[in-house]
Amino acid sequence: MSKKLVIVESPTKSKTISQYLGKDYEVKSSVGHIRDLATKGKGGLGVDVDKDFQPTYEIISGKNKTVSELNKALKDAEELYLATDPDREGEAISWHLKETLKIKNQKVYRVEFNEITKEAILNAFQHTRDIDEHLVSSQETRRILDRIIGFKLSKLLQSKIKSKSAGRVQSAALKLIVDREKEILAFVPEEYYEIYAKFKDIEAGLHQIDGEKPKISSAKESKDLLDRLDELFTVSELSKRQIKNNPNKALTTSLLQQQASSRYGYSSSKTMSLASNLYEGIDIGNETVGLITYTRTDSTRLSESFVSKTRQYIQENYGKEYLGYYRTDHKKQNVQDAHEAIRPTDIYRTPESIKSALSKQKNGSQLYKLYSLIYYKTLASLMKASKNEVTTLLLENNGLVFKTTSSKQLFDGYLKALEHIDQRQNQPALDLSQFKEGDQLKADEVYDKQLFTSPPARYSESRLIKEMEELGIGRPSTYAQTISTIIKRRYVEFKEKKFFPTEQGTLTIEKLEKFFKEFISADYSKNMEEILDDIAEGDEKQLKVLREFYDYFMPLVDHARQHMEKVEAEETGEMCPKCGSPMVYRMGRYGKFEACSNFPTCKYIKPNEKTKEKAFDTGVECPECKEGTLVLRTAKSGKNKGNQFLGCSRFPKCKYISPYEVVKENCDQCDNVVVKDKEGNVFCVDGKNCQ
Repeated sequence: MSKKLVIVESPTKSKTISQYLGKDYEVKSSVGHIRDLATKGKGGLGVDVDKDFQPTYEIISGKNKTVSELNKALKDAEELYLATDPDREGEAISWHLKETLKIKNQKVYRVEFNEITKEAILNAFQHTRDIDEHLVSSQETRRILDRIIGFKLSKLLQSKIKSKSAGRVQSAALKLIVDREKEILAFVPEEYYEIYAKFKDIEAGLHQIDGEKPKISSAKESKDLLDRLDELFTVSELSKRQIKNNPNKALTTSLLQQQASSRYGYSSSKTMSLASNLYEGIDIGNETVGLITYTRTDSTRLSESFVSKTRQYIQENYGKEYLGYYRTDHKKQNVQDAHEAIRPTDIYRTPESIKSALSKQKNGSQLYKLYSLIYYKTLASLMKASKNEVTTLLLENNGLVFKTTSSKQLFDGYLKALEHIDQRQNQPALDLSQFKEGDQLKADEVYDKQLFTSPPARYSESRLIKEMEELGIGRPSTYAQTISTIIKRRYVEFKEKKFFPTEQGTLTIEKLEKFFKEFISADYSKNMEEILDDIAEGDEKQLKVLREFYDYFMPLVDHARQHMEKVEAEETGEMCPKCGSPMVYRMGRYGKFEACSNFPTCKYIKPNEKTKEKAFDTGVECPECKEGTLVLRTAKSGKNKGNQFLGCSRFPKCKYISPYEVVKENCDQCDNVVVKDKEGNVFCVDGKNCQ
């Protein structure tokens, strides 16, 4: 029997780790969180506000079986190693396991590692520690704050305007999208002109007017300037300078999500799912290997040993002239900065060398692309800057100066590595050597262009993530879930690879801005993240933070409850064929539909096949094909006609059907689907992310 029990979060991770530890260890998985705040008590908060915000926890639906299995394994163990993820959330999961499991005389150790390789795992088990109470307190504070804000605001909005939810992070993100749409709608295009002169294969644009930057607002102004030009242009300056372009630092979670979105069109949730697979382990040869370091990080730091090995690799494969230097990150550290950047665990494990192993995975091509991105971005970050020679040509004509430039690459530097993931098109440099200062030239053509200013662009997923990071809204680990939530709530639509706010999303922000402007601002979210970091570092007290927040927040809730106008359902102009009451428009999971206003007495809904066709997407990866997601469907024929089930969104290409029975469409926590398994356990399908 095993003397040492190790608990990790992921079943895949347990498989990878067990091969390194040997027969004295048994590795089990908690499959994410095992317990959460209860939904009972005053306001359903699971928090006793009058007793210093004392939380009440309960085992998550469907996790009783997991807890029972862990307790059974623990009974035969002398030592317990809690090896959950190396961040605040992972620390909290370890604490919950310690508090929940039936620990008697077993010694308990916290194990932390940033990569799942044999060397890192064995080293971590040689350097165990106690659970960090400050990290746990920080995560608990976040959970209590978000529970209070989420429950109080959601209940208020549901009763007043039929919006399903609100939250500190999701509402701040939604506000960005709504505010951008308002800017676009209010935008008035302004006319302007640009002037160009062509000399054979060279085109120069108007650069200065009497020493000032040009601003041409009308056709008349443009014509006057064209009329001012003489026949000959004089070369007033021909200069050369060398410029260096340094490589970007290694990838953080946010940058990985942004680049995977802009390059490959991957959603943030897709990117994190693929990255998690790479981190937890891929079968290569006779072993399962973690290919990248931990995927939740704000840091661009790289370990000394990795930097040393990578410098050796660069010298061996590219030459000494390509050796760059390691640029440290001087920004203020937070808890997530304790980790490294997302990097390959072994720089000698090139994407090309493991392509065949990755191709055996059902989503192998996507894993290969993401690993290549991480690998070559990391490699490039430690290579030398590229060097270009830029030639500038200035042509003067009666006080008007025209400018053109040409760039010639002198040294490719780090771009040599990025050739593997970037298709570079080197445009031939313009030959400006044919000119010399004082030359007089006659233009082949001089012309103007009428242009109009453009409105600000709607947010793509990549740009939204970048904006959230810059403004301090949430943490990189929350971006995917936040975006998924505002789409599920139908606050936004994602079309043409851009976010468009819906009427309900806009109404939600308008009401929140009127009554809770501070709490949905980016500044509030940023300040709260800093306070949570202070708690994690032991510089701030949990009770003080919660009390100050609650005493300020609750009067605003009471005021809004009294003064927020209730939005009545819009009548369709028809009468219910069953009871004669007016028919009204309502919003449901599948969009707008028409129903009887006398609900729940009369439950008539006007048939609308169009709204029935679109199945609700849970956002949970299909366990069969790993490419589709589980969607909620209704059986249309057979003995199960009318029953709901979960199936793959790629049907008929993938015919996976979940063995669970759908018992509830709306989870109390995340609005996902609640199912029941064959043993009778009831749980949310998104149990890994749902808290």
